Amino acid sequence: MIRLFFLFLLLFLPLFADSSLVVKLEIKGAIGPASSEYLKEGMEFAREKDAHMVLIELDTPGGLSSSMRDMIQTITNSSLPVVTYVYPKGAHAASAGTYLLYASHVAAMSPGTNLGAATPVSLIPSPSGVDLNSSSLSTLEKKVTNDAVAYIKSLAELNDRNISWALSAVEESKSISASDALKYGVIDLIAQDTKELLQKLDGREVLLSGKRRTLNTKNAILQSFEPSWKSRFLSTITNPNIAYILLLLAIYGIFFELMNPGSIFPGVIGVISGVIALYALNMIPFNYAGLLLILLGLAFMVAEVFVAGFGILGIGGVIAFAFGSLLLFDADTLGQSVSIPLIIAFTLSSLAFFILVMKVFLSSRSAKVVSGSDEMIGMTAQVIDFTKNGYLVHCHGETWSAKSESKLSIGQNVEVVELLGLVLKVKPIEE
Repeated sequence: MIRLFFLFLLLFLPLFADSSLVVKLEIKGAIGPASSEYLKEGMEFAREKDAHMVLIELDTPGGLSSSMRDMIQTITNSSLPVVTYVYPKGAHAASAGTYLLYASHVAAMSPGTNLGAATPVSLIPSPSGVDLNSSSLSTLEKKVTNDAVAYIKSLAELNDRNISWALSAVEESKSISASDALKYGVIDLIAQDTKELLQKLDGREVLLSGKRRTLNTKNAILQSFEPSWKSRFLSTITNPNIAYILLLLAIYGIFFELMNPGSIFPGVIGVISGVIALYALNMIPFNYAGLLLILLGLAFMVAEVFVAGFGILGIGGVIAFAFGSLLLFDADTLGQSVSIPLIIAFTLSSLAFFILVMKVFLSSRSAKVVSGSDEMIGMTAQVIDFTKNGYLVHCHGETWSAKSESKLSIGQNVEVVELLGLVLKVKPIEE
């Protein structure tokens, strides 16, 4: 048995000795604060595990420039080689994804993927692209474009990649396929899957902090890094659909609590949703005009209940609410926006809530009182006796003390006009 054990060590120990740890991160969807937080956590995890390399599987339509720059700083200042791999087939690295590829020590793609369209989205006046010498562009727009051009050029120079195509991706919103990207030196290699990628990376030299480093990935152990609860929470609340729902829940909850003081539950839900929504809106850009239109639309719907406007206020409220919802988040800036079906659903439900439910609420408020002291006012009573201070009357099956400014007679019918403690103030009913 001992001989077999030593034989096992002689045969397999070299394999374990040559193996290296590669930490894999998956960045899917729009680039945002959650993506940046996830990358930082993954890089820290890789350093703690003494990993040989970090592999990022990327599939993104783009996203926030601020989050993208945070991620690029994390990559370029990393003490570990970072390989960004556009995967799986059909994936793309548009806008911010192009910058991430250019910033990585090794850029790779799988067949059937593409990258590009890195123009700042607010600066696209026509499909033909942006002319930096055009007088139609404002000074601010030119500054933003020039900054983007200089930024991607510096990344291309840093990792010795195609500069001219990088500039055209920003200035003319050009995109390119994986095969053409390899042909023109935009990326370093193409691989069918992660296994083939690791094989092709083995023995490759990368420039890390000014020093050459050889990758050893032949027998690499691949370990996926899962996002923490904080990253998952950020990813959830910074999703435009979730932020939109939280915002409306806050409005509905607080409004319902104000209309029904003491309900507690709607108020609690509204306040919690409001705090989370404000936190999300503080992290992702939103359109103030869109938010104002949503509030204005809700105000018009409420006004429709109180004012006989022949439905004009209600229709105006629906239109303002729908347009505000569409304008609240910019899909080009965030990589995604509020879904149209969700907007339609909330628009119709808001109309139903503020018109139908509010009408029921108001009708219950204006209904005639059927119990308590207020019920006595206006009731008919009959005088049954005289007292030193007034009269005794029979009202609502009970005998009450009463007084009147007019002289009354026994058997006379009177009307209750006021309740003074336990004494009724009455007046004679004219026959």
